[in-house]
Amino acid sequence: MKYQIKPNGDYFSMNTQEFFQQLDGRITNEFPAIHAPVFKSAQNTPYLAAPGVVLIAKPRVELSGLKNFLEGFDPELNFSNYLNDPAELSSGTQLCKMAGQTCYASFSPKRTMNRDAGRYFKNIMESGHGSVLEHANYSFLLYGLSRSLTHELIRHRAGFGFSQLSQRYVSGRVLRFVERPEFQDGGKFHQMFLTRIDRAYAEYHQLADALLAEQEQGAAILSAEAKTDLRKKVNQAARGLLPNETETIMVITGNARAWRHVIEMRASDHSELEIRALAVRLFLCLQQIEPILFGDYQLHELPDRTYSLTTANKKV
Repeated sequence: MKYQIKPNGDYFSMNTQEFFQQLDGRITNEFPAIHAPVFKSAQNTPYLAAPGVVLIAKPRVELSGLKNFLEGFDPELNFSNYLNDPAELSSGTQLCKMAGQTCYASFSPKRTMNRDAGRYFKNIMESGHGSVLEHANYSFLLYGLSRSLTHELIRHRAGFGFSQLSQRYVSGRVLRFVERPEFQDGGKFHQMFLTRIDRAYAEYHQLADALLAEQEQGAAILSAEAKTDLRKKVNQAARGLLPNETETIMVITGNARAWRHVIEMRASDHSELEIRALAVRLFLCLQQIEPILFGDYQLHELPDRTYSLTTANKKV
């Protein structure tokens, strides 16, 4: 699966849009999402087989406030013309382009116009000057993630903020599990997975109920000053039974440069399957709204029918 380059330097995808739709990707009010269905075992234990990715925040740019600033320079420079660019860009691309042009006071009519933004960012990425991409931030709700996956994902610290589900504070009623790609063939490994999660689900609730019952009978197994505090203590004790296949949920915010790093590292064909599936979905959503900032990637279908991404512009 390849990309082609337009004469003016813009990229367009031949296949990623089709793949986005194949994954049931949807765009609501300019915010893309790829949702994941919830399944049930025969014992009614809920589980997911893919990550869910929902864009919930992106940049909003308003350049009109620059008017007085631009008019404060020598009128012969005609900097005020900067606000009269007829071509519209996505907010993230516009923000990063304006930040880059600020570095050289490139506000005159001789600047790179918006219509040539593809060529402008192609030059930036090829030269590795990715700092201007740090201005545009994107926030996602992620679900259908295993604890194993998030232990790897949170290692990406630069440019990211994380808010993750706490097993201490949530009820067992939201307990769900995640099936790894290797087990999804419907064979013996799938059946073993279902057996494991049924057992873990049952044992968690049995232990939580037993701890709560003992406490209410005066056994004082757990120290707690209030009912809500007791529930937290019960949850934190019972969670020790839960496997890494337990689902977790997070909101994650990162700038465009940080997201490019995650995609480059985690969507590689050398990356672990589960986190690679997440990275590909994140890329597909980001490319829907920022085709220039994320337009230099190639999507590949691998022999095992999974997907990976590559880019010639590494470590931007």
